[in-house]
Order: sequence, then structure tokens, then C-alpha cells
Amino acid sequence: MNSVSVLKLILHHVVIGYLAGFQNGKNILVFTDAFRLDSQRPTLSVLTSPVYPQSEKILEKTFVTHQRLHPLLSNLLPEGALRELIASSLKLHIDNEFQLLAALGHDLPGALLATQANLDEIPDVIKYKLQISDTDQVIPQELQTDNKFSLAGVQMKFSMKAQDGRFTLAHGAESALLGDWIIKTPSSRHAFVPLNEYSIMMLAQMAGIEIPEIQLVDVACLQDLPVLNLPQEQYAFAIKRFDRHSTDQTTERIHIEDFAQIFGAYPHQKYSTTNYEQIGQIIYQYSGNKILDIQQFASRILINILLANGDAHLKNWSMIYPDTRIPRFSPAYDILMTSVYIENERHFALNLAKNKDWYLAEMKHFQQWAEKVGVPWRVIEKQLHDVMAKARTLWPKALADLPMATVHKEKLKMHWQQLHPDFRILTS
Repeated sequence: MNSVSVLKLILHHVVIGYLAGFQNGKNILVFTDAFRLDSQRPTLSVLTSPVYPQSEKILEKTFVTHQRLHPLLSNLLPEGALRELIASSLKLHIDNEFQLLAALGHDLPGALLATQANLDEIPDVIKYKLQISDTDQVIPQELQTDNKFSLAGVQMKFSMKAQDGRFTLAHGAESALLGDWIIKTPSSRHAFVPLNEYSIMMLAQMAGIEIPEIQLVDVACLQDLPVLNLPQEQYAFAIKRFDRHSTDQTTERIHIEDFAQIFGAYPHQKYSTTNYEQIGQIIYQYSGNKILDIQQFASRILINILLANGDAHLKNWSMIYPDTRIPRFSPAYDILMTSVYIENERHFALNLAKNKDWYLAEMKHFQQWAEKVGVPWRVIEKQLHDVMAKARTLWPKALADLPMATVHKEKLKMHWQQLHPDFRILTS
């Protein structure tokens, strides 16, 4: 006899599949036939969309993993210090992803819900695929923590609800209590990260990058946080969740997925499994507005070079499904100047035309990238020249007025002067 727990996976009020977690660490994921056969089904992933050639085979498969969940689910869970904090509060091992998902399944990134399934509601064909027999003991999950939230990423960040100028940690499973802002606290390892990210995101927006609403928030305005060893810095960084749409009465979930999910990569593989050409090919082939979105993607690659962000890995690019079905490139997030925290850093996260060194990057690399993606170079070239014109015109003056630490501003200006002439920005 095995001990097993089962979660029901729900997307936009549709039961799309079930996940079984066995006491020995085995996990089994299956999708329902009703979801697979529905040509108008909501999109869980590019991989499950009817327009993806292999979607039928993917939805028919039974996915068996051990400890870790399938990448579509594993990438919904937090990493690093945040995972340790949550696992500790739940008294779980940090590698027990089934139980982490069970505890956090009400407020995941995007619109997917993972809720407790009763044995009598699970169809017999699903029980068979999940390898559940009549002799198995089905155990309900009763994990509770005061800090229920799930946001992928290694920084200490929290999903919070904005209320009357203050931010409260989201509790409970009711939609009205879902977090609608991500709050990133000051870092105990690196100085003035919130000021860095706010300033860099504002510069990106000035150059034409789509970003969500952002603000700096006094740490004193954050309520119900767990006990944290925070440095004596005044501000946290707040970014509006673009996977939530809040009204006075409720919060609507909007589905998103990051590119680690799309490429079937686990979080630890986010720097190593693909390149910017392959991401571009997905955007250009499947986006509902492929020209606009591929231009935005190219612009953001350039922005990461210009702003010395070496952390634009697979999990920092996402697709969003505003109509529940057709993918669009999501707004930008997690852009900051990483080079001020990593000595001698000069590389962006993934290859661009076989180059990762931002001081060697030039316009020809983007032309080679465009050829690999299959997008006409004229479409990209005009966009990149527009970004450079805005950056060169607006950034030097704007930087002086932004709240970034002075030492970081000086390093950014030095970085601009070291770039290839195609991308160099003069400050005097």
C-alpha cells in the first residue's frame, strides 16, 4: 500500500489535470482528455497550445518525476532564500516540490491553481494513469503557513496587497486577497538594490521598454512580513503584478509562463540550455503580434547590454495570455545593473550570435541574430537605432535625477564609455 496525495490543476475555472505525490518522492502529472480534446482550451503553455505541433503528444503523456516536479510546475516555485524561508515555516525539506506546490498553489505566478483533490472526484481513467490503486492510502495535504506566496526567483520578494498606501502580505485563498504587487526588500548581501532596480527600470522605460507600474516604498509601509535580517535602508522596490488585474472587489488572474517553462528547463538550467535566437524564434512564431513583440525583445536585449544587466536568463523573459489563449510577450521585469555587484562582470546571461561579452557586442551581432530568428533585419535595425537615439538623448540627464547610489551612477557612466561605438553613450 502506498501513501499518496493528489492535487487538482485548474486554469481559468477548467480542470486541466491532476498531480499525484507519493510518499517515496515520486510525482506523476497527467492532463485530462477533456482539456486535451478542447480546441478552444485555455493556454497553459506554448507547449500545450493547439497551434504547437507536438501539443497532442505532450497532453497525452504521463509525466513521472522524483522529488522535483515537471518544469511547467517546478518553475512556479520560489528559489534560494525565499524557498528556504517558506520550507522552514512549513517544516518541509526544500526539495519536496509537491508539498511546496500544495502549500502555495492558491497564489502561483499566472492563473494556474493547484488545489486538494478528493479521491471520489478523480475519474477512474485518471486514477489509472496516476497509478493509484484501491489499496492506496490517499492523504489530504494540510500544510499551513502564515506566509503563503509563490514567486519564482532568488531574491527575497513577496506578493503583497496594496491597501491605502500600505502593503500587506497576501493571506488565504480568496481572490480578493491575492497579492497584486511584488515587493523586493533591501538585500543583506548587496547595497541599495531597490534603488538600483528602480532607476534601471526607469531608464529602460525612457528608451521604449514596456514595464509595469513601479515605485519605491518605505520599508515602514510593509506589513505582516516574516522576521528578516534587513539592512538599514529606507526603501523597498515595488512592481505591479502584470499577472493580476485588481478591482475594488476582486483580483483577476492572468496567465503567464517564463521561458524556462517553455523550453522544459529546470531553474538551475536557466543560464545553460538555450540562447536569445531560440527565444526569439518562439516569440516570432507564436506571438499574437509577432512584429511588435520581436522588436520589443530585441530592444530589451540591447537594453541589458546598455545597462550592464548580466542576469537576463530564461526565467526573466515571459509570455502572457491576456485573452487566455494567444501568447504575447510580457512586460519587462527584473532589469537591474548587476555589474556593480559582480567584480569584472562583462557578460550577458545567454548567447547572442555566439557572443556573451557586452563590450564586444555590436550591431552586426543583432543582424546575425535576426537572420537566425527569421525576422527581416530592417524591422529590427530601425528599432535598435530608435532605442539608441532615446538612450543617448535622455539617459545622461535623467541619470542625475534618479535615486540610484552615486557610486553606481559613476560605474554606469564608465560602462557606457566602454561599449562598442555602435552602442556607446557619451555623458559630457
